[in-house]
Amino acid sequence: MLSFFRVNARYQTISLVVFFLLLRLPFFLGGSPLLIPELSWMLVGEQMGRGFMLYRDVWDNVSPFSGLTYWLIDSLFGRTQWVYQIAAITVSLVQILYFNYVIHSREVFPERTFLPGALYALFLNISFDMGTLSPMLMANTFLLFAFGSIVKILVRREVTTQVFEMGLYVGIATLFYLPASLFVVWAFLALLFYTGSTFRHHLLGLFGSIFPLMMVVLFFYLNNGMESLNRNLLTSVFQVKQYNLNDFSSLLASLLLPLGFGIMGFMRIFTTLRFVNYQTRIQQVMALWFIVAVFTIPLMQFLAPMQFVIFIPPAAFFATHYFQSFKKNSWADELQFTLMGAVIIMIQYQGLRGIIPGLSMGKLENLRTKQANLPEQINGKRILVLGSHSGEYMNNFTATPYLNWELASYDLRNLDNFDSVIHVYDNFKKDPPDYVIDKVNMMPKLLSRVPALKEQYELSPWKGIYQRIN
Repeated sequence: MLSFFRVNARYQTISLVVFFLLLRLPFFLGGSPLLIPELSWMLVGEQMGRGFMLYRDVWDNVSPFSGLTYWLIDSLFGRTQWVYQIAAITVSLVQILYFNYVIHSREVFPERTFLPGALYALFLNISFDMGTLSPMLMANTFLLFAFGSIVKILVRREVTTQVFEMGLYVGIATLFYLPASLFVVWAFLALLFYTGSTFRHHLLGLFGSIFPLMMVVLFFYLNNGMESLNRNLLTSVFQVKQYNLNDFSSLLASLLLPLGFGIMGFMRIFTTLRFVNYQTRIQQVMALWFIVAVFTIPLMQFLAPMQFVIFIPPAAFFATHYFQSFKKNSWADELQFTLMGAVIIMIQYQGLRGIIPGLSMGKLENLRTKQANLPEQINGKRILVLGSHSGEYMNNFTATPYLNWELASYDLRNLDNFDSVIHVYDNFKKDPPDYVIDKVNMMPKLLSRVPALKEQYELSPWKGIYQRIN
């Protein structure tokens, strides 16, 4: 397989597409479990489709362009998981083909092959959750475009107005996934260390990165949403996260091979003297990518392999050098590539199908939605879940802005504050739920603080569930 992708032929572009689709075959044969974050993104799209504005009327910390994407998908296809997966496959193929194009056309390595794309395709299948249309995946596309702009500058050995284009791509990536804003530092350092950029060029790049951000801020300012934007998106990134150790072990198992081969490839660079000047600079730019990506980890809302898709470009880049450092048609590199691919596929199948009984690693049990134990009457209803939802919305719709429990706590855990009480009442009045599922025993205090709601809701025959009277 390795020797096949080392052949430099035009048909290899089609081979990359077929190779990736074969790796994603399990998704088509038996489907994949719905993850809690994935369900939340669908709910955001639904609420926006009903005319509610993100952050102001839908309390969630998904970035604005991602929310816009989910709204567009929901408007066209509704809450359909396979559509999101097809969209994720499309985005992934764009990344694979573009990454390989940049490496191949700019002669970043002495040997021109389609191996970078093949490794990128493999690493995008290290876990089944990579098949979701996550904000991280979408943002990574524009970071790759920014990388392509930097490569053009390094190859031509002159700094042009492409620095604005590079900054614009980083700004767009930030609007898909807020922690991607750290890559402004990556772009600045790449221009500073490896190009002859002037102060004017740096300003141009900075303007390119903040221009789309300012347009979004202006939109929310004109629509009375600045306070909501700040609370639900900007400040939520810096909240303390609580990670589950089971997810952490699954994460390590999934990332071991991509990062391992990437690190070995990086180490082999020091023993190779056949690179020209601009190739060495591109390697250093990609090493900077990896360093900046490490700083995004504390900003992640949860731990899962799909959050680490930002690490795939440097991992595939340096792993390409590792395999190309062997002599052509060497049995050692062929064996390593085959074993690596087999293990990655096995990890993916273990997560999807549980081929090894009794082993929970890779299944991401803590992120999967679970069928909620709800009465038959609560089906297709508008509900509010007080507490973290795990599957209550699978067959129901969300009501009120309080989708994200961590953000909803700003109002619902602060009922001794008069402003919070007013906010809660206004939000219930604007979008009243048919049922309130109280998982944290908060509804009694809420009804006592808001007498008007006490006239509208009563405790149902089912424990912890309140129903609307009229």
